[in-house]
Amino acid sequence: MQKSELRKKYMQKRKALSSDEAFLLSENIFRNFLDYFSLREGQKVHIFIPIEKFKEIDTQIFIRYFFEHDIRVYVPRIVGDKLIAVEIFEDSVFETNTWGISEPVSDTDSGEINFDFVVTPLLYCDPHGNRIGYGKGFYDKLFQCISQNAKKIGVNYFNPDEYVDDIWENDIPLDYLVTPEAVLSFLSGAE
Repeated sequence: MQKSELRKKYMQKRKALSSDEAFLLSENIFRNFLDYFSLREGQKVHIFIPIEKFKEIDTQIFIRYFFEHDIRVYVPRIVGDKLIAVEIFEDSVFETNTWGISEPVSDTDSGEINFDFVVTPLLYCDPHGNRIGYGKGFYDKLFQCISQNAKKIGVNYFNPDEYVDDIWENDIPLDYLVTPEAVLSFLSGAE
């Protein structure tokens, strides 16, 4: 199926979720993430702030856990046509940008590329790890710049049942997908 069709289909499926359903599914995704990945103090996680009107996965659950366990947290901020990584702290101040995305007020790029995990937003991910976002390509550009050791992890309410037919040369697949039911690895061989 074409990206545009999948984008529309899964945006509608997400909008059909009640707020309570979305929160419960987010909690299940978080539990699966914790059960699968080994998290340690001092690790560096790049994670998105959810866009509430799009019913994105509630990553605030993740962020609270990371702060409680001294895991360093970086979030995206759009500056011009580039996504930068800003390190945040429990007292960081946020503002809403023109797309309705909450971002840190600071526009200081951390310059960090050695993340342990990059928790990535998406509308859909296929059985090969091909991710469909909102079509701006910010995360594909980010993936090109970070350490190859960083685990690229998508989080989604839905299982990968359909294939993306129009993969582009610059598309970079995910390493893992965390759903409410499971964690799927797209890496060849064992982790």
